[in-house]
Amino acid sequence: MHCIASRLVCLVFIFVLSVRCLDGAQYSVTETDDEIRLETSELAAGIRKRGYVTGVKAQSFVDKKTGAKDLGFGLDIADWIMEPGSDEAYRDQLEQAGHKELIYTFGNEYHGKTPKRSVEGPQICTQAKELAPEVIRGPNFIAVRQTFRYRTAAPGKNIGSLWTQVMVFPEGKRYFISMQRIDAVNSSEAMFLRIDMPGHIQHKNGDSFSEVYLSYCGRIPSQEFSKNFAPDERFNYRRGETPVPDRMIRGYQIRDLQSGSTGPWLVGMTLDPGVVSEAWCHQRGYVCLIEEFNGRPVKAGESFSAAFIVGYFDNIEEMHAVYDAHKGHTGLKVDAKTWMLTK
Repeated sequence: MHCIASRLVCLVFIFVLSVRCLDGAQYSVTETDDEIRLETSELAAGIRKRGYVTGVKAQSFVDKKTGAKDLGFGLDIADWIMEPGSDEAYRDQLEQAGHKELIYTFGNEYHGKTPKRSVEGPQICTQAKELAPEVIRGPNFIAVRQTFRYRTAAPGKNIGSLWTQVMVFPEGKRYFISMQRIDAVNSSEAMFLRIDMPGHIQHKNGDSFSEVYLSYCGRIPSQEFSKNFAPDERFNYRRGETPVPDRMIRGYQIRDLQSGSTGPWLVGMTLDPGVVSEAWCHQRGYVCLIEEFNGRPVKAGESFSAAFIVGYFDNIEEMHAVYDAHKGHTGLKVDAKTWMLTK
């Protein structure tokens, strides 16, 4: 009994340290072998170390004001490095090399008609399997930095581009600020990174959300997502075909499944709208909110990035105000003293 009691005291002591050693800040960090758990006065969030990794863990992003949670498979999730064009000419080589994860089919309901191909893989969220996130504790924020080097590539391409994600959770805010960056080892005429931004929407006939908001389309009722359709059929943004909007904001208004009442909006903002090359919002069993950024020439040794805000808002006017206060940035720097959005 004495041994058990001692272990319990130690566990409690470790947890209290994680809460109180932050110079009086109202947030906490707890870690296990599998994930990091963050809490501020306004939010809770989980960051996976193993399994389905990158971004914020599914259904762990809690708005303490309303109790709302995200509705998808995770937020701010990272996939492949890609470029325009088909991989059909060398698909047999990918199969023989055991790189089926790099094969990208098109002309279907999932991906639409546009030919695209993977430059490097694998898809980080499903195939990296394990990351080592670094926690940075600041005076009024908590941040997480994580990286991954791609380990497969298309024929003729190099392996080893570096993906970096930084997420900053400021005390007192219902959102986090993030960046995803690629330091490329390959050259491409139009390289882009595919991500989930903010994240997908699981639902049954629109029961879990009332509306989608796309700053380049407006408000879309949930009934519009009752049947599957391809990403290039409806609500698709493509730079060069659609005028660049003043703001790039995408998200949904959560609906309470039991009462049917509407709750807060959960949205993702890309702070430089011009960096987005394509953005999907289509139904494929769930509402798929994929975004691709950069889509411009990159030389080996160069980098590209985008900065985001992901979080909860009571109304569209509040979203616009926060967006306009941070607009125009593509980078994010952080250390133990401060964080800063950069151009």
